[in-house]
Amino acid sequence: MTTGDPDGGTPPATSDVLWLRGERERPARRAAPLTLERIVTEAVAELDAHGAERLTMRRLAQRLDVTSTALYWHVSTKEDLLDLAVDHILGEVPLPEPGPEPRAALRALLLGWRAAMLAHPWSPGLLGRPLLGPNVLARTEFVQATLTRAGLAGLELASATHQLTGFVIGTAMTDATWRRLDDPEIVTRARAHITGLREIYPTLSTSGFVDQEWSDDDLFGVSLERILDTLTPSPAREP
Repeated sequence: MTTGDPDGGTPPATSDVLWLRGERERPARRAAPLTLERIVTEAVAELDAHGAERLTMRRLAQRLDVTSTALYWHVSTKEDLLDLAVDHILGEVPLPEPGPEPRAALRALLLGWRAAMLAHPWSPGLLGRPLLGPNVLARTEFVQATLTRAGLAGLELASATHQLTGFVIGTAMTDATWRRLDDPEIVTRARAHITGLREIYPTLSTSGFVDQEWSDDDLFGVSLERILDTLTPSPAREP
């Protein structure tokens, strides 16, 4: 290996050879450009870590290593940011291929919708806001189009859409809350509270309401099938 100048001149100084420079001598890497997509991605990460209550534009700006002023060039308010974050995580829900069985398509979408919300436990609590983002609307369109193929229209279609989306959001909110409270002591105290009032709550004391043997996934699956039984024809139960 020749270390001198090929033309016989003076070899380059060490500081002029990229791979021989010290860390401080190398040009600093430029920060990734601040885009709306990057802001929303980092906002979701911040929400996953700390929840919606602790999200502020200042904290997000620190996470992105920019000024708060730079954020406001892209997002006007924290509320706008929350709307963008909710729509972003619902974009994680795969849209099933439309097949011959409306029931199977609805099941797949709604299971994915719930899974996305549980993966981001802050999200169910924000779904009372107007849901007009493109990802939300695309999935609601899928639900209504699938129900339409199942023969629903008018008030029945609107009612079924409301029933399914409300069921998924409501159960996700409840399940996310209990998962955050995953504390055996709380379950033990709740069980003792209800069984101690057995005369008032005879069914709750014995039905497994507190100390249930089924997972929330099992409960959701069975409940969803019961709802789908009322909305879609099912001549033969799908496996």
